[in-house]
Amino acid sequence: MNRGNITISAGPRLRVALVLAIIADALQIVVFPLFVGGAESPADDVLDIGVGAVLIYLLGWHWEFLPSFVAKLVPGVDLVPFWTMAVANVYRRQKRIVATIEGIRDENQTGRDQRNS
Repeated sequence: MNRGNITISAGPRLRVALVLAIIADALQIVVFPLFVGGAESPADDVLDIGVGAVLIYLLGWHWEFLPSFVAKLVPGVDLVPFWTMAVANVYRRQKRIVATIEGIRDENQTGRDQRNS
């Protein structure tokens, strides 16, 4: 077992979060504007609160979710797929953190190997 090895993969939680975000954005872009738009739509508000809660449950708290939630309350801005972009940004940021940690670990291991030689 390799301790300290961290991998972030497109596992089931991320896939579910991404599919949920895409479905929520599609509903808000295609279906909900047919009825009432912007902050006046209770369906939009309920959907945003539910999606935000489920995404936090699946991926943990990330600051990317807050602007997505607030922007969805502005009329017209809800036509941008903010939930999908937020989930993609969380995944991108996690991958960058893992790459940095693995790079530091590899540098430390190389330094130890050179000292031991």
